[in-house]
Amino acid sequence: MIGPRIKARPLFHRRNAACLLLLVFAMALTLSAFAEVGLARDGRLPLGLPLYGGGLALLALVAYAVQSKFAPYADPLLLPLAVALNGLGLAMIYRLDLDTSAQKQAALSTGEVAKDAADAKTQLLWSFVGIALFVAAVLIMRDTGKSGARLSFTPKTAQRYPYLIGFAAVIFLLLPIVPGIGTSINGARVWIRVGAFSLQPGEFAKIMLVILFAGYLVNKRQAMSLIGKKIGPVSLPRARDLGPIMVIWIFCLGVLFVQKDLGTALLYFGLFISMIYIATQRASWVLIGVGLLAAGIVIATMLPFMSHVNQRIDIWKNPEPYFDGGCVVGGKVVPVNPDTELFKQEVAVSGRKLGAGLRACDKLGGKFADSAQLMKGLFALGQGGVLGTGLGQGEPWRTPLAFSDFIFDSLGEEIGLTGLMALLLMYALIVQRGMKTAIAARDPFLKLFAGGVSFILALQVFLIVGGVTKLIPLTGLATPFLAQGGSSLMANWILIAILVRLSHDARKPAPKAIQEEGMTQVVSMRQAPGQ
Repeated sequence: MIGPRIKARPLFHRRNAACLLLLVFAMALTLSAFAEVGLARDGRLPLGLPLYGGGLALLALVAYAVQSKFAPYADPLLLPLAVALNGLGLAMIYRLDLDTSAQKQAALSTGEVAKDAADAKTQLLWSFVGIALFVAAVLIMRDTGKSGARLSFTPKTAQRYPYLIGFAAVIFLLLPIVPGIGTSINGARVWIRVGAFSLQPGEFAKIMLVILFAGYLVNKRQAMSLIGKKIGPVSLPRARDLGPIMVIWIFCLGVLFVQKDLGTALLYFGLFISMIYIATQRASWVLIGVGLLAAGIVIATMLPFMSHVNQRIDIWKNPEPYFDGGCVVGGKVVPVNPDTELFKQEVAVSGRKLGAGLRACDKLGGKFADSAQLMKGLFALGQGGVLGTGLGQGEPWRTPLAFSDFIFDSLGEEIGLTGLMALLLMYALIVQRGMKTAIAARDPFLKLFAGGVSFILALQVFLIVGGVTKLIPLTGLATPFLAQGGSSLMANWILIAILVRLSHDARKPAPKAIQEEGMTQVVSMRQAPGQ
């Protein structure tokens, strides 16, 4: 007897039309931001609108065309959200780049502020490179579930060489300390300089470390899930399984000691702990990780050569004595801000206000530190209030590094708390869609890989936003897609491409069977009676 025909409805559908509609909305949001800057400053549309707005729109459409053809089942939210964040960051950098207001010119002439390095044209170029890498990654990772496809390098291919890729990540992290190419910026040695270009190799190393951690944990997750001793309600893992986490802990401490970069060390260690939790679902690993993290910070503060990290922690605890310049002499903070006699004496000698506090501190033989970044950023957030002053109508240039480290505060002054909540919601949606992709992935390695990529973005946003809002010590990481800089922009566009490819393979329907189950007949081989 032929059974009834049963048609299973696919779990996911192609959402190319929805992706295009959201992409149009993202570009409308970006163009509106550029237009508002011009109208607020000059009473007309900005001359750079066709170049910046049109250029980004063209790049976004190219990325959409490639995604719709080669990854049609990809999550429809990922690309529009990334384009919207990239566009808003570019609009803010453009606003800072062209700021010729009378207030800023007066502040520059008196030395109240220094000329910043906001460069919208360079950021547009890096946006082009980032989206080009997105397109290339989508084309190269043609089938994430296979490892032998020609001219492709998929996550499954990377799974075969996790330790080699991890070794490459360590090389990338060590490059900034190599004499001749490594350079120190704002106290952290995380950059390399080649000619006129500077690059932060740690941004790409984080992708390699996700592959290393996923490749290791996919084989060790069952052993690391076993329970050793139980102390009260907490189930601790076996002592033999603590080895890898101690190795990573020592490695992150090494990064902290050598590069003096607290943010990078927190990012890598937090990534490993989160991926252990995803693999084992044991809360005890999180507790152990938090304890080791606290121990590492305590050790760092006790070492005399970690003065840069100690200063950031001291400024976080009490920024007021360091505002506009503080000099640490004999364990005490001596103010050297423009209201002090030391500052005025140095101005009288040199005739220059800019850097007078630093020069006065050098004469005292102390260590100079300045909390102006943090406090002026907080002032900007307070000035913006709930709805903001409006794009082009605030004074974000008063905050040092308003175009890079503190672009979140700069946006907060002009779009207010409401706009910042919308930005954080965009980040949260990217992370949520990435975690959903991890749940839908069919392969254990791909689950860990998608989860790690999603969490590293979430942790990076938390560290930088928490730092500029004084929730945690300032770390100096780049705000993904918003801050000026090529390294972060390129690495984060690659992360989006990875999530797009993984979501496509997780959402696409399974191959159809040669014969439908509903047409299957049951044939009995039993011989009928009497035959």
